[in-house]
Amino acid sequence: MNLFHVAVLSLIEGVTEFLPVSSTGHLILASELFGIVQTESHKSFEIAIQLGAILAVVVLCGRTLISDRRTIFLTFVAFLPTAVAGFLLYGVVKRVLLGSIAVVIASLFLGGVILLFFEKFRPAKAETMNIPMMSARQAFYIGLCQAVAMIPGVSRSAATVVAGELLGVGRGAIVEFSFLLAIPTMAAATGYDLWKTAGEFTAGDVRALFAGFVLSFTFAIIAMRWFTAYVKRHSFVAFGIYRIVAAATFLFLWK
Repeated sequence: MNLFHVAVLSLIEGVTEFLPVSSTGHLILASELFGIVQTESHKSFEIAIQLGAILAVVVLCGRTLISDRRTIFLTFVAFLPTAVAGFLLYGVVKRVLLGSIAVVIASLFLGGVILLFFEKFRPAKAETMNIPMMSARQAFYIGLCQAVAMIPGVSRSAATVVAGELLGVGRGAIVEFSFLLAIPTMAAATGYDLWKTAGEFTAGDVRALFAGFVLSFTFAIIAMRWFTAYVKRHSFVAFGIYRIVAAATFLFLWK
């Protein structure tokens, strides 16, 4: 993996992490197109560059999280299902799912179909208009849906937003909550993976990680601001169509 690969993968991570399209799925597909072997260190790189995106969330939304104790509590409740599932299924996700192109393509396609159906039949009225109004039950169910995003190609952002709206949370509130929930979720996933695989990194891998961190942070800041403005005026239909087209295109190229 050269500097060009690091830059492109960091761009993909930063831009797609908070969009309902699956950053992990895109990273896996991009690596396949580049011919990058899915070694353990490369899989760890794809996970670790999320640190840049985490910092972007802290910079833009950290004040919201620490300013309200109930928001902290709800974020913790929503994080629990992913924490437990991630700890129990870490080996399966790392060794099996992250190396499966078929899983990514299928997840992208099905996720696109689900987004289109959701936008057509989504609840007309939201009862919960801000994060502190959410119940612990709502937060927990949102967290359960987020845990499904451990499957590459399933979008963490889409899973949390769709779950939140089905539970009566307004789109603006659930998008912001999805950003906040990314902090413990991505920090835990990255920290645990680095702890498990730290001895496998070479000096070149560390330099690549640092460059990826800086670039993904920059691109994530831009993407978060754009997405926050976008969802105020538009639906997720375009993302649903994009996922289906991307899955079909890569299936054609892959075969």
